[in-house]
Amino acid sequence: MTKKKKETTVIIGGGHASGTLLTALLQKKYPNEVILVSEEPHPPYQRPPLSKNYLAGEVDQASLYLKPPSVYENAGQQLRLGVRVEQINRDDKNLILSDQSTLQYDRLVLATGSHVRRLNAPGSDLKGIHYLHDIADTDALRSELAPGKRLVIVGGGYIGLEVAASATKQGVNVTVLEAAERLMQRVTGPEMSEFFYAKHARAGVDVRLETAVTGFESDGQGHVSGVTLSGGGKVPADIVLVSIGVIPETVLAEHAGLLCDDGIVVDEFTRTDDPDILAIGDCTRHRNLFFDKRQRLESVANAVDQARTAAATLMGEEKPYDSAPWFWSNQYDVRLQMVGLSQNHDQRVLRGNITDKEFAVFYLCEGCVIAVDAVNLPIAFMVGKKLVQQRKSISAKALRDLNFELKSLI
Repeated sequence: MTKKKKETTVIIGGGHASGTLLTALLQKKYPNEVILVSEEPHPPYQRPPLSKNYLAGEVDQASLYLKPPSVYENAGQQLRLGVRVEQINRDDKNLILSDQSTLQYDRLVLATGSHVRRLNAPGSDLKGIHYLHDIADTDALRSELAPGKRLVIVGGGYIGLEVAASATKQGVNVTVLEAAERLMQRVTGPEMSEFFYAKHARAGVDVRLETAVTGFESDGQGHVSGVTLSGGGKVPADIVLVSIGVIPETVLAEHAGLLCDDGIVVDEFTRTDDPDILAIGDCTRHRNLFFDKRQRLESVANAVDQARTAAATLMGEEKPYDSAPWFWSNQYDVRLQMVGLSQNHDQRVLRGNITDKEFAVFYLCEGCVIAVDAVNLPIAFMVGKKLVQQRKSISAKALRDLNFELKSLI
């Protein structure tokens, strides 16, 4: 009796989603061959520290790795690092790689993540202008940061503000330019924006709102020396970080004819419209039983949860993805924890005071808690997770009352 040949599952990408999937398949004793292909030279690693403690030099590169490479190799999982997938041939079920080799697959998982949104403006190719997305980006930025240097950050979102906090602590003079009327406007309410504006201002950061960038000036030797503004004027700069969002990495999927819509479209089991191809993480627009329509989320929690769902799908299990999204950001001595999506709220309830070190904002829609933002208040975040998941209706009076025990709600 001949032994049945093992099938091959190929994972494309080297971030949190792919690393979690490798680990989940190990735990489930996945019987098939697993090969990961990543154009980065590193095993799967976590990206959040890139703008925080890795940038500050507080942790080394190896600490970013989700697992040491030997763990995957000892389990028989192959890592093909430093090589890029150029093309997916769905008819033949093979991949064309940048080293001119090909790779056959039976099942394919796209964990291609995202790439940074570029600012196309005069002078944008000058030296000293940085983007932050991978280890190499952080290494390059960190090499230029030094006490007394002038860093201008274009964009007042998570990444830009985390870098501002880290650089300020290193003695760098930081200016943040945000085109919107408040910081982190896309992801949080005005109370949080006001709190973080004050936090950065007190730390010495020059935060300028409603300030659009039109270009960059040169020092005459090919290096950036200033940032020009739409309202006229210039901000001097020795270093610039452009942090204006990311774009899902869907080129491979699009060229392969997979359905894409600002992300690779997948169902609640992480399946694309090709039954042999799954997709997970930042690159996906997914169906989550928690939402009425497909969403694209940029978060570690989403990457991890989708990876676990994908592992179940590969094992033939039916375990739909149905997790409330959550996010976090560390800036100075502040830990911001967020759960749910607040965009459609019709009421905001502040628990505590934004001048305090601990407070939370609850976002309600028709009386139900749909999101919570908590500053240094983990109990509000943990309770909020349950409330959001259960679509629970809570009175604004109870949420506002500091004498009312939040734990009693769950």
